[in-house]
Amino acid sequence: MQEWSTLHHTKTGLTAESKISKISLKEAEEMLLNFLKKYIPKGTCPLAGNTICMDRIFLLKHMPLVTDYLHYRIIDVSTIKEVVRRWNPVIYENVPEKKHNHRALSDVKESIKELKYYKEHIFI
Repeated sequence: MQEWSTLHHTKTGLTAESKISKISLKEAEEMLLNFLKKYIPKGTCPLAGNTICMDRIFLLKHMPLVTDYLHYRIIDVSTIKEVVRRWNPVIYENVPEKKHNHRALSDVKESIKELKYYKEHIFI
Protein backbone atom coordinates (compact mmCIF):
# COMPACT_ATOMS: atom_id res chain seq x y z
CA MET A 1 0.00 0.00 0.00
CA GLN A 2 0.99 3.59 -0.48
CA GLU A 3 1.87 5.69 2.57
CA TRP A 4 -1.53 7.41 2.83
CA SER A 5 -3.36 4.10 2.60
CA THR A 6 -1.10 2.44 5.16
CA LEU A 7 -1.50 5.25 7.69
CA HIS A 8 -5.21 5.78 7.17
CA HIS A 9 -6.28 2.14 7.05
CA THR A 10 -4.18 1.40 10.14
CA LYS A 11 -5.89 4.29 11.95
CA THR A 12 -9.41 3.16 10.99
CA GLY A 13 -8.71 -0.47 11.85
CA LEU A 14 -9.30 -1.72 8.32
CA THR A 15 -5.82 -3.23 8.00
CA ALA A 16 -6.17 -5.17 11.26
CA GLU A 17 -9.67 -6.38 10.35
CA SER A 18 -8.46 -7.51 6.93
CA LYS A 19 -5.63 -9.51 8.45
CA ILE A 20 -7.95 -11.50 10.73
CA SER A 21 -10.74 -11.94 8.17
CA LYS A 22 -11.61 -15.51 7.23
CA ILE A 23 -12.77 -14.35 3.79
CA SER A 24 -10.15 -14.57 1.05
CA LEU A 25 -9.95 -12.05 -1.79
CA LYS A 26 -11.28 -14.71 -4.16
CA GLU A 27 -14.24 -15.40 -1.87
CA ALA A 28 -14.90 -11.67 -1.50
CA GLU A 29 -14.84 -11.32 -5.28
CA GLU A 30 -17.37 -14.15 -5.64
CA MET A 31 -19.60 -12.64 -2.95
CA LEU A 32 -19.53 -9.22 -4.58
CA LEU A 33 -20.13 -10.66 -8.04
CA ASN A 34 -23.12 -12.67 -6.79
CA PHE A 35 -24.52 -9.53 -5.16
CA LEU A 36 -24.17 -7.58 -8.41
CA LYS A 37 -25.75 -10.38 -10.46
CA LYS A 38 -28.75 -10.34 -8.13
CA TYR A 39 -29.50 -6.68 -8.83
CA ILE A 40 -28.06 -5.61 -12.19
CA PRO A 41 -27.52 -7.09 -15.66
CA LYS A 42 -23.94 -7.46 -16.83
CA GLY A 43 -22.37 -4.36 -18.36
CA THR A 44 -25.06 -1.92 -17.26
CA CYS A 45 -23.79 -0.44 -13.99
CA PRO A 46 -20.76 1.83 -13.88
CA LEU A 47 -18.46 1.92 -10.89
CA ALA A 48 -19.42 5.05 -8.96
CA GLY A 49 -18.26 6.93 -5.90
CA ASN A 50 -15.82 9.57 -4.71
CA THR A 51 -12.25 9.56 -6.02
CA ILE A 52 -12.64 6.00 -7.22
CA CYS A 53 -9.49 5.67 -9.29
CA MET A 54 -7.79 3.63 -6.54
CA ASP A 55 -10.90 1.48 -6.14
CA ARG A 56 -10.84 0.74 -9.86
CA ILE A 57 -7.13 -0.12 -9.76
CA PHE A 58 -7.77 -2.47 -6.83
CA LEU A 59 -10.67 -4.15 -8.63
CA LEU A 60 -8.69 -4.51 -11.85
CA LYS A 61 -5.84 -6.18 -9.99
CA HIS A 62 -7.65 -8.25 -7.36
CA MET A 63 -11.24 -8.69 -8.57
CA PRO A 64 -11.18 -8.85 -12.37
CA LEU A 65 -14.48 -10.75 -12.53
CA VAL A 66 -16.19 -7.80 -10.84
CA THR A 67 -14.49 -5.34 -13.19
CA ASP A 68 -15.62 -7.40 -16.18
CA TYR A 69 -19.20 -7.46 -14.88
CA LEU A 70 -19.48 -3.69 -14.44
CA HIS A 71 -19.89 -1.16 -17.24
CA TYR A 72 -16.57 0.21 -18.45
CA ARG A 73 -17.50 3.80 -17.59
CA ILE A 74 -17.16 5.32 -14.13
CA ILE A 75 -19.07 8.05 -12.30
CA ASP A 76 -16.69 9.97 -10.08
CA VAL A 77 -18.75 12.11 -7.71
CA SER A 78 -15.66 14.05 -6.67
CA THR A 79 -15.31 15.30 -10.26
CA ILE A 80 -18.83 16.71 -10.09
CA LYS A 81 -17.94 18.30 -6.75
CA GLU A 82 -14.90 20.03 -8.26
CA VAL A 83 -16.96 21.39 -11.17
CA VAL A 84 -19.65 22.64 -8.77
CA ARG A 85 -17.01 24.21 -6.50
CA ARG A 86 -15.66 26.22 -9.43
CA TRP A 87 -18.88 27.03 -11.28
CA ASN A 88 -21.50 27.30 -8.55
CA PRO A 89 -19.96 28.07 -5.14
CA VAL A 90 -23.35 28.62 -3.50
CA ILE A 91 -24.40 25.05 -4.27
CA TYR A 92 -20.97 23.81 -3.21
CA GLU A 93 -21.23 25.48 0.22
CA ASN A 94 -24.22 23.28 1.05
CA VAL A 95 -22.84 19.92 -0.09
CA PRO A 96 -23.58 17.28 2.58
CA GLU A 97 -20.64 16.81 4.94
CA LYS A 98 -18.74 13.54 5.05
CA LYS A 99 -17.19 11.60 7.91
CA HIS A 100 -14.09 10.71 5.86
CA ASN A 101 -13.64 7.35 7.58
CA HIS A 102 -13.05 5.59 4.25
CA ARG A 103 -15.00 2.45 5.05
CA ALA A 104 -16.91 0.88 2.19
CA LEU A 105 -20.51 1.02 3.39
CA SER A 106 -20.34 4.53 4.85
CA ASP A 107 -18.46 5.78 1.77
CA VAL A 108 -21.13 4.32 -0.51
CA LYS A 109 -23.94 5.91 1.50
CA GLU A 110 -22.17 9.27 1.59
CA SER A 111 -21.49 9.18 -2.16
CA ILE A 112 -25.15 8.36 -2.89
CA LYS A 113 -26.28 11.20 -0.63
CA GLU A 114 -23.88 13.62 -2.30
CA LEU A 115 -24.87 12.58 -5.83
CA LYS A 116 -28.57 12.94 -4.91
CA TYR A 117 -27.79 16.45 -3.69
CA TYR A 118 -26.23 17.34 -7.05
CA LYS A 119 -29.15 15.77 -8.88
CA GLU A 120 -31.63 17.88 -6.91
CA HIS A 121 -29.68 21.15 -7.12
CA ILE A 122 -27.79 20.99 -10.42
CA PHE A 123 -29.25 18.32 -12.70
CA ILE A 124 -32.90 19.33 -12.47
